[in-house]
Amino acid sequence: MEIIFLGTGGGRINLINQTRATGGFVISGSKNIHVDPGPGALVHMRNLGLVPRKTDILVVTHSHIDHISDAGVLIEGMSNYGLRKGGTLIGADDALEGKTDGQRISEFHLSKVETIVNAKPGESLEFEGGKFTFTKAVHDTFPAFGFVLEMDGKRIGYTGDTEYFEGMDKLFDGCNLLILNVMKPYNDQYHGHLTAEDASRLIGRVQPKLAIITHMGMKMQSYPPEKKAKEIEEETGVKTIAATDGMKVASDQF
Repeated sequence: MEIIFLGTGGGRINLINQTRATGGFVISGSKNIHVDPGPGALVHMRNLGLVPRKTDILVVTHSHIDHISDAGVLIEGMSNYGLRKGGTLIGADDALEGKTDGQRISEFHLSKVETIVNAKPGESLEFEGGKFTFTKAVHDTFPAFGFVLEMDGKRIGYTGDTEYFEGMDKLFDGCNLLILNVMKPYNDQYHGHLTAEDASRLIGRVQPKLAIITHMGMKMQSYPPEKKAKEIEEETGVKTIAATDGMKVASDQF
């Protein structure tokens, strides 16, 4: 198994300027899972030699454009160019049904998916070779979630976009790898997002073998991220790295 980071930038300024890419990440193992396919996801997959048609599961944790924009084209890949139903789509309620002002996946593309799962925090989904447990996320006004994935003998946690909340560490207990979306390098609170101080607290409590910070805003990018990751590692005793566009992490590292 390996994790491939297609894009590691976060926030609207980064989204438009693409100082870092915004394509989410892929978990490639016994199943190929694409998480939060933002702008450029398809192109970055092709540039890295990944085959969209081999995607088994597509995960959209909420309906902001930097997490959902390329979902339709990836569904066309999962469904063999849209010629047959295929794959599994796991999405937040708003991404599937468009109940608020966020983006949503079109009815046409939904019709091409074999299995659609409306993810609710606290619920789980078993699939051949693994299991998702969906975790609470507090992010703006949109329905959102994170997850714990158990697959290929590993337990991988992903916070999604969320602010810190009490009890959050319990949701990711026992994770070998924890992936955190961290917008800011200080404790300057930004509603709906983790700061570096929040990340350090969460990593310190969960104590995964490896923590990876991603989805970084402009202030984090200029800090720079590698310096902040080192600081978090020193604070928590947990190996922590800042993801870079195109980075691959093999499962023997976690």
